[in-house]
Amino acid sequence: MIKQQLARFTRLELLAQATPLEKLERLSAWVGRDIYIKRDDLTPLALGGNKLRKLEYLGADALAVGADTLITAGAIQSNHVRQTAALAARLGLGCVALLENPIGTEDANYLGNGNRLLLDLFGARVELVDNLDNADEQLQALAERLRGNGKKPYLVPIGGSNALGALGYVRAGFELAAQIEDSGLEFAAVVLASGSAGTHSGLGLALSEALPRLPVVGVTVSRSDEAQRPKVQGLAERTAELLGVSVPASFKVELWDEYFAPRYGEPNAGTLAAVKLLASQEGILLDPVYTGKAMAGLLDGIALQRFEDGPIIFLHTGGAPALFAYEAML
Repeated sequence: MIKQQLARFTRLELLAQATPLEKLERLSAWVGRDIYIKRDDLTPLALGGNKLRKLEYLGADALAVGADTLITAGAIQSNHVRQTAALAARLGLGCVALLENPIGTEDANYLGNGNRLLLDLFGARVELVDNLDNADEQLQALAERLRGNGKKPYLVPIGGSNALGALGYVRAGFELAAQIEDSGLEFAAVVLASGSAGTHSGLGLALSEALPRLPVVGVTVSRSDEAQRPKVQGLAERTAELLGVSVPASFKVELWDEYFAPRYGEPNAGTLAAVKLLASQEGILLDPVYTGKAMAGLLDGIALQRFEDGPIIFLHTGGAPALFAYEAML
């Protein structure tokens, strides 16, 4: 039912084919457990990443309502803001972004390299703010200001994570389910970073319909289980409502919150070890904010025997440009 309803919604179709599902041969041998990777770091816009899937739907909606400017918000090194700015450039739209410095650093690379450098190349206009504690209100105020200047802004939420944006990962979930079925393997779990919740909620919805026995484990990157759980559950419910369906009975929010310390945007020793391990074993770049923490959780989960038998899938949501902003920590 979810899959049929999804076809009603328009997207930009920038992602023309499925991203690969590959076995990590050397890492699997290193840990003694088969690990596969879903390569959403290879999506074809602005050095890749998961946000393109959400932006396909949000961008189509922006064009449909006649917007001339995309507005959004995030950290200075936000992958989401980078891909939103790139999409605006691709569509011939303006882009204005509110950026915060969540770790309070004055490191020149964090402030001007990595994703932040790319915003300038894409022609985005940046406004620095002390924090994004009231991001929805701050974006609404920005939208009003732009309307007063004759612009037609379209508000893209942080992470692209509203019900419409989450459809991108509903679609991705069915894409992954088809790849799993083609493989003939019985997987133990899918592991991903859980942040603004759109990726987690959308993927979980699709897989709860297509492969209801497959656990989806979200490794939190900024919040405790208690704080993150209602975000994932609530967005799943709103996405199902948008689709005109009920949340499947098999849908379950599973979160591991032991790996995000000390805070969002600041890697810990396990994060950095995971980044270096994937680079040295597989030539694959994780990032220090999202995928490094999620891979640290996956590896520790194997060590602690938290998974059932079978291979494990890691969803690589991208973020490698941020590595250049964290040189001092690497």
